[in-house]
Amino acid sequence: MGINKDQIKGRAQEAKGRVKEVVGKALGNPSLENKGKLQKTVGAVRASVGDAKESVSKALKRT
Repeated sequence: MGINKDQIKGRAQEAKGRVKEVVGKALGNPSLENKGKLQKTVGAVRASVGDAKESVSKALKRT
């Protein structure tokens, strides 16, 4: 399985968002917590786009 830049950047952004969310919750900072949730979601979407690109690439190579 190949990995593309969208998959890598998306998963990294997800991880950063998860950290912000946890830190925001621990500190009682709803703004930071919400920013973390948003960043986590955006990262998940980007990783999904990368997964889709990878699937299409594999399908094209089979034909």
